[in-house]
Formats: sequence, C-alpha cells, structure tokens
Amino acid sequence: MALTRRALIEQIGRVGGAGAAYAAMEMLGLAAATPAGAENFALPRAPKVSSVVVLGAGIAGLVAAYELQKASYRVTVLEAADRVGGRVWTIRGGDRIVQTGRPDQRATFGPGLYFEAGATRIPSTHRVMLGYARRFGVPMEVFVNTNGSARWDFGGKVRPERRMVADMRGRLGELLAKAIDRHALDSIASKDEIAAVRRFLADYADIGPDGLYRPTGSSGYSIEPGGYAQAPVPLQPLPLGELLSVASRAPTPFFFEEKPNMQPTMLQPVGGMDRLPRALFDQIKGAVRLSTPVTAIRRSGSGVRIEHRGGVTQADYCVCTLPAPLLSAVPNDFSPAKRAALASVTYLDAVKVAFEAPRFWETDDFIYGGLAWTDRLNENVVYPSDRFGAPKGVLVGAYAFGWTRAENPDAFAALSFADRFRVARESIEALHPGRSQLLGKGISVGWRQTPWSAGAGALWNDGSRGPRYAELLRPEGPIVFAGEHLSYLGQWQEGAALSAHEALKLVAAMARSKAA
Repeated sequence: MALTRRALIEQIGRVGGAGAAYAAMEMLGLAAATPAGAENFALPRAPKVSSVVVLGAGIAGLVAAYELQKASYRVTVLEAADRVGGRVWTIRGGDRIVQTGRPDQRATFGPGLYFEAGATRIPSTHRVMLGYARRFGVPMEVFVNTNGSARWDFGGKVRPERRMVADMRGRLGELLAKAIDRHALDSIASKDEIAAVRRFLADYADIGPDGLYRPTGSSGYSIEPGGYAQAPVPLQPLPLGELLSVASRAPTPFFFEEKPNMQPTMLQPVGGMDRLPRALFDQIKGAVRLSTPVTAIRRSGSGVRIEHRGGVTQADYCVCTLPAPLLSAVPNDFSPAKRAALASVTYLDAVKVAFEAPRFWETDDFIYGGLAWTDRLNENVVYPSDRFGAPKGVLVGAYAFGWTRAENPDAFAALSFADRFRVARESIEALHPGRSQLLGKGISVGWRQTPWSAGAGALWNDGSRGPRYAELLRPEGPIVFAGEHLSYLGQWQEGAALSAHEALKLVAAMARSKAA
C-alpha cells in the first residue's frame, strides 16, 4: 500500500516528535515561508465609520487592531490576561508567574536579565514581524541558534555538536563513496555526474581517494593548532553505530539549522521579545482592555455582541484570535460545523525552565549562544545570545517541545516544579560537570498550564489539513478568525500576523459590500 504524505508525517511525528514532524512538512513544501512583499500590508481606509472588536491581544490581535485603527476603524481590544503578547512572554525580575493548579512563582532575576517563556527567536525570512520591528524602531540582534561548541548528551555520552554533525556527514559520505567506487550507482546517474559527486565528497565530507572518511578538523581536535611546533591533530571519527543510535531517536539536532525557519540568521529584539508586542500596544493602547475575559460571543442583527467581564461590547465586526480550545469553551452562536472544527484542533504543550547563573558556559567552555541537545526530558539547554561577557545570564535549562520525542512535553509538564528543576540541573551538570551548583533559583512555565493560552500552539501534522481547517478559515457572518493556528507558519509570530492580515481583508470586503 502506498504511503501518503499525511501518513508519513504522522509516523515521523510519533517517532521523532513535533519538531521532526514539522521539519518533514517543511521539506515536503507544506510549511510555507512568508510571501515576498507581505511586510508592506496596508488595509484600505474604512469606507464609512465602522467598529471592530478584537478578541485577544496576542500578536494576531495586536496586529489586527493596529492595522484596523490605521485604516480609521473604531477598535476595541478585549484581553483576558493582565498583559499583552499572548505566547510572547518575557519574564523579568519581580514578575509573578501564574500556572493553573500550581503555586505562583516569583522571578528573582537581576537587573537587565530576562527569560523568554514563550517565543524565542525570529527567522530573517519572517518579513512581517521584522517589518513591524523596523517601523516601530525596535532594535534587533542576532540569536545564536546553533553552536558547534555546544554539547549533546545522548545515551550518557557528551559530545560537541560539531563532532556529531561533521562525523555524521563524513560517515554518510563514506557510504556514498563506497557505493560509487563499487559502481552501485552506475544505473541511476551518468558517468560524469557520478564522477562529479565523487570529487565533491572530498571537500564536503573529508573523503579520501580510498573512500574513507578522515576528519581534517571540522569535527574538532584532540590537539588544538597552536604556535610554533604545535600541529593540530583531528579527533578520530565516531563510529557510525553511535551516530545512528542518536539519529534514530532524535534526528532533528543533526539538521536543525537546515530547517527553513531555523536557518541563519536568526534574530531577537534587544532587551526581550516582548519589545515587539509592546511596540504594537503603544500604537493602540487606548483601545485595549486588559483582564477582560470574554464570556459569550453573539450575533446581534448584522453585527456582534460580545459579553465579557465588566459588561458588553457591540460592534459591526469581530476579529477573533482566541486559541481554538478556549474559543470552544465560550458560549457562542457559531454553526455546528464551526464548533466541531474548533473542538478537533489539538494543541501542543511546551515547558521551559530557567536559572540565573554566572556565565560559566562562556568563561569555562567558550560557548556563546546556541543550544545543547539531550535525550533527557528537558530536551534542550538554551544559552543566552544577549550581553556576552556580562557577569550573569539566564540559562534556559529545559525547552521540552517534542523536539526529540513526542511524549516529552506532556511527561515533563506532569512533573512537579521541584522535579523539573532537578531534571534540568542534572542535565546541566552532565554538560558542565561541577557547575550545576552555580544555578540560582529556578522558574518554570508550561504553556498548557498558563492561563488563557491552551498550549504552545496548534499541532497540524497532516499535510493537507483538510475540511476542518477550511471551516476554521470561514467567517461566521461578521466574525472573522485569526491566530497562529490559522496559518502555515504555525507556532510562529509570523503566522499569527499573516493570519491577521488575511482576516482583515475579509473585514474590508464586508465593509465595502455594506457601504455599496
């Protein structure tokens, strides 16, 4: 029986987690990049005085409200939380962290330090968000997404990333060279093509004339190159079996920076990711009502009636950016098809842990930014990409997202705070022996336990998405929908912003039709 793209992606997701599933979607062309020119979006001026209520002040809601107000619509934004940004949440010293069913936490980071509990990086291909940053004067800096000096901890063996990646390339090149030299590929490519590939492998994978992989330094050195007579000695290659043992359990780290949305250059706002939603908020702050959860979404004549804490808001149109699980729980006048589609959306959890610490990773190991990978439940250690050389930094000791195993986020989320901190500390100790004692008080955020979030984002692991996705895109009369879950850049700020643009096009079309 033929294996469909959907079945293939679902199998990859079960084995390798959400990260591997999304990577497969990207390689199959099912996760689209931002279209060229999308940063130049401009909503036509309202044909007559029209009012719009926006539900949610995450990125989709803020973008929608800003563009609507710029086009002379009267806008009201209702946000359940006491802050804007949604899943963009930068935590600083003194901030209170509320997690449903858990005791509140209080961050104790020093001045200038912060922890990105949610969105962490922006690809240079995400033109819309970078366009807003430029428009509002939000300075950007490089986010170091991969680092050859960062370490991997799999099966109790700690190796530098450069060694794992270079040796995998070399060992695979060795297999290909042997196949070429034994004429195993003669029937599938021309003689000239095969010869060209064989020559390319010499530089690409350090393959010698005998077809063997001999590292020349890309994987690191047992003796570093030095002054005078200190000649370098490259490390011996790792066995293919060890590399494949890691790859079979966690393939994503080997090609992480090759994924379209993870390729250099990655960026972050100087001073914290929340600088972007705050910049949008500053443009519309008079229209935003915080701590105002919605209690019912109703149709009222040709317009909408939104019931919420503190009263009722009526408007001609509504842009609803609430996550699907939250929206399903709000009494509404939606069609049965819409309700069924909303109820069917699965959301991914993500759990992070952060510690303040002296920058031992820089002073001891010369690791400046990047990610460490592990087969422990914490999955990642993320080194800060800001303030290199400062006395202290915030080390993210866990980013459980399903990068290596699909079940990791739920398993890590189920742990107590104390056990999450223990797992993260043990992981950091394995990567940096003797240094876990330098970690300060930890804090942890799980996105399914964060009020008004429902999770880290929608998990679409079927390539076509199908009728339920198409139903979610349809307006309910004057109500249109937006959010990262309604884009092919799911779980990214860019996807939320692009979906808001599409929703606003529907509002503009309705307004033109009504004015005609």
